[in-house]
Amino acid sequence: MACADLDSAQLFSHHLSFDISYNLKVKDCISTDNLAIPDASASCQPQAKIFPKAPPQLKSSCSRYTTKRRPAGYVLVPRETRRIWNSLFDEGHGADVHIITNDNRLLAAHSCVLSTASPVLRTLLEQAQFCKGLRCIKIRGVPIEAVHTFLRFLYSSCYQPDDLNRNVLHLLVMSHMYSIPSLKNVCIELLEQALLTVENVADLLQLAKECDAPRLSMICTRMIINDFKNVSLSEGWKVMKKANPSLEQELLGFLVERDTKRQERLKRIEEKKVYMQIYQAMQALLHICRNGCKTIGPRDQTLKDTQLVCNFPACKGVETLFRHFSTCKARSLGRCAHCKRLWQLLELHSRMCLEQNSCKVPLCRHFKEKFKLQSKKEEQKWKMLVRKVMEAKGTISSISAWRSVVA
Repeated sequence: MACADLDSAQLFSHHLSFDISYNLKVKDCISTDNLAIPDASASCQPQAKIFPKAPPQLKSSCSRYTTKRRPAGYVLVPRETRRIWNSLFDEGHGADVHIITNDNRLLAAHSCVLSTASPVLRTLLEQAQFCKGLRCIKIRGVPIEAVHTFLRFLYSSCYQPDDLNRNVLHLLVMSHMYSIPSLKNVCIELLEQALLTVENVADLLQLAKECDAPRLSMICTRMIINDFKNVSLSEGWKVMKKANPSLEQELLGFLVERDTKRQERLKRIEEKKVYMQIYQAMQALLHICRNGCKTIGPRDQTLKDTQLVCNFPACKGVETLFRHFSTCKARSLGRCAHCKRLWQLLELHSRMCLEQNSCKVPLCRHFKEKFKLQSKKEEQKWKMLVRKVMEAKGTISSISAWRSVVA
């Protein structure tokens, strides 16, 4: 029987802990000499005070009687209590209600239990007709085994796992129809964790929407979107397309939205890679113009010919652009793509450079003077490029951080 199991002996674990912890013996603590009445002659003489021995300290063995902390709302139901409620349902002693199922089969129940467990059943009992002195309620459209499991849960909140697995869909519908939240949560948890498959996810999504189960509906929707290719081939999906075309359109809309977001995410990743390459080119430009690298550098610096590997990945590419720029004959006509690239790199540096007159990067001061003649639209375009390049590196997110790199 699946429910909160606890032996009746465990319910009194606190009392056991008290009795064992303080099971003290008086003869070990106070001797008969300490309780003797002193003589009158000796009462005038000062005597040393004798106190009884202290009780022994609590041993660690008592910790086995300490109960574990239970979550909020946890209720302990002794096994004997559950047995009594199950016997009351199985034997039907004092039953005053008949539940009529398929094939006109009858199940005995108690009106006090049904009306307490479900407000819907309470209303049905008030409107029920009497037959041979007993009220009769009809529950049709579900197997009698599902009705039997449903009624047992109303009595003791217990169920057989096999019965629940076989009738979980019927029990979910009845728990929603008769407003039994505890049984509804049990059915939803079982469907989410064990019974949800590609073949039945379309059917369960429709059932979840009908039974007002938003979490189950969300899980089914997510499963359909993530594995749409296989779900669309199932019989449940084909039936849903004919029976509920609006739900199909809703799911297709979610699918389009998912694909759009994925494309936008990939686009942002590619853009970040480009801005990261520009950032690395800016670092290599500063490295070459300030310190020099192997075969290229400023005139007042000694080239590091012995350096085997450069720590700047874009250094070789920037060096190639510089060498091409110095010998290119088409740069003055503005038709060389490589020269334009280096020109834009130098202009971008000048917009990020914080040094006034001591910058060693070529044409830095020239571009700063050129900024004053540009339009606001052109200025905004360059500012946006500077911001995205600075954000491309996770640790470079502000002008102050860029200042520390240049310094």
